[in-house]
Amino acid sequence: MSADVLLGLQWGDEGKGKIVDVLTPKYDIIARFQGGPNAGHTLEFNGIIHVLHTIPSGIFHDGNLNVVGNGVVIDPVIFKKEIDALKKMGVDVKAKLYISKRAHLIFAYSSFN
Repeated sequence: MSADVLLGLQWGDEGKGKIVDVLTPKYDIIARFQGGPNAGHTLEFNGIIHVLHTIPSGIFHDGNLNVVGNGVVIDPVIFKKEIDALKKMGVDVKAKLYISKRAHLIFAYSSFN
């Protein structure tokens, strides 16, 4: 089995999400392996703009699995908003998205003085 890796070596904003979206039909698994909700992949389909922060940009295509891997940081509030938006579009998130048990969760908190 072989694997290809698309890795950005800049500070982000290289267009990785768009490139993954174009290449997705050629692959069975699309995975994020690092990063957090500060990332953003902006994609446009049929004049509608979609922004993903945690979920891999391959989620819009049929016939592949999307994985949120070990090194990804998940903000559950942002993650739920992404899932809700995808469901409204008819994306079967439950069938197409897998989350590693070793992905990291972050929570909003404030300190009280």
